Amino acid sequence: MAKNKTRATTNSVADFIDQIPDEQKKSDSLRLVEIMSENTGQPAILWGPSIIGFGSYHYKYASGHEGDAPLIGFSPRKAAISLYICSCDEDSEKSNLAGLGKFKMSKACVYIKRLSDINADMLSNIIKESIASVKRKYP
Repeated sequence: MAKNKTRATTNSVADFIDQIPDEQKKSDSLRLVEIMSENTGQPAILWGPSIIGFGSYHYKYASGHEGDAPLIGFSPRKAAISLYICSCDEDSEKSNLAGLGKFKMSKACVYIKRLSDINADMLSNIIKESIASVKRKYP
């Protein structure tokens, strides 16, 4: 079975953020590091080349595929900031996201253009629920 491409690295999160050309994304990334660190009690770690993650968990699917992933994280991509904060519980996720603000969503992440588009208190609530949900699913 192939190894996961996205793994925790020892690369500097600060250096990664410093090289972001968009000043707004750079500022938002620094604030997201603060918010996610405060809510997890974990330091920021660079996963792969572009995901800033906090904490980790081990997953194993019914297919036998397994690996490690950050409990929560984000990636300051060119088009938007990808927030990896989704819950394993769809009903809970929908109710939490209702008050978040302006975002788009895919199956695995929430996309925001800028941090000022969302409610920071609601984001903290979603982070806490997401962590609890992942820990319930992958104890």
